[in-house]
Amino acid sequence: MYGMSSRLAVSSRGAAVVTTPCMCRSLSSADTTAPSKTKMYNKDQKRDFMAVFPDLVRDLAHNVEQDPYSDVNKLLSKHLSKCIQFNVPNGKKNRGYAVPATYKLLTPAYSHTDQNLRLANILGWCVEFLQAFLLVADDIMDGSDTRRGQPCWYKKDNLGLTAFNDAILLETCVYSLLAKHFRDQPYYQNLLESLLEVTKLTTMGQALDLLSADSFNKQRGEPGSLATFDMKRYNAIVKYKTSYYSFFLPVALAMNMAGIKDPELYLQSKRILLEMGHFFQVQDDFLDCFGDPEITGKKGTDIQDGKCSWLIVMALQRASISQKVTLEANYGLDDPEKIEIVKGIYNDIKISKIYEKYETVFYNDIKIHIQQTSAAKGLPHDVFNNILEKLYKRNA
Repeated sequence: MYGMSSRLAVSSRGAAVVTTPCMCRSLSSADTTAPSKTKMYNKDQKRDFMAVFPDLVRDLAHNVEQDPYSDVNKLLSKHLSKCIQFNVPNGKKNRGYAVPATYKLLTPAYSHTDQNLRLANILGWCVEFLQAFLLVADDIMDGSDTRRGQPCWYKKDNLGLTAFNDAILLETCVYSLLAKHFRDQPYYQNLLESLLEVTKLTTMGQALDLLSADSFNKQRGEPGSLATFDMKRYNAIVKYKTSYYSFFLPVALAMNMAGIKDPELYLQSKRILLEMGHFFQVQDDFLDCFGDPEITGKKGTDIQDGKCSWLIVMALQRASISQKVTLEANYGLDDPEKIEIVKGIYNDIKISKIYEKYETVFYNDIKIHIQQTSAAKGLPHDVFNNILEKLYKRNA
């Protein structure tokens, strides 16, 4: 159902646990009925994850200074360090945490050596660097003002479009870390291919998002200018822009490191995690419009940017002819009065109630899908339940 190259879906061939034989733990006692709060993302794991970060920053910045022109490159080293410190560690880090947490769920306790867990944490930071690269670029393209309660990177110190090059620098950090810490591991090629493939898919999704908004903006105000904003287009944008890198990638990387080779397990996890990614984006769209910026850390811009969001798709499905005319006249304009007119129509069709019902249906359906996965073959239900627990009813 979800298209993806077989290379990524089955990229575990030849993988092995770093210093121990490949063996996934027995799952006979796993809780498969409700999201678990006991083992994932606890305080100690977060502390261990953060403890790795200063070494990574130091290594990345130090490598710049080792160039023959080190006196000049101290400027670049300082800038790169500042860029990393500002953009990488200050989010919720759920994508990064998911890698070591999933690795521990997939492997027996004797494989949880200091070396293996450190590598799992570094791999989690690779995902966080990838996330930072994507967000820096996304904020520039969307013209956003704030991110995580602070000015967007491109607005800091009047950086402007210099920040786009910084986004590329952050992406290179992913592969520098991967090469330094995983080159000698048997699953290195699988990790590399997975990260490259997901980056490609994510940028394809971003292109769909931007091209959809651009197409609408060129026709804004004309009858039928919102006609292409339907669920088929929205599903495609979300699948590629959000679901792969935010949900499937962290788990797939951990599965590779844990030595899981069964292609069916990758397909099962992909189906569930892409569903979660879809719901995550629906939540983001709702919070962009109705969330509290003090909690979300950013001011929403989807309406004025003319984005093909879940809210506008739902509104177009339910709006009267006159309401559609009003939406076409006011959507995609950076004018506070017009933004409020669009929000007024959202309220008229009771979009909040529609969202609440959608959230409940999603939660019940995804629980059934989790229970149908092959836990006995090495894919603990807690891998998904713990992610679901972080996702359900979130407000930021």
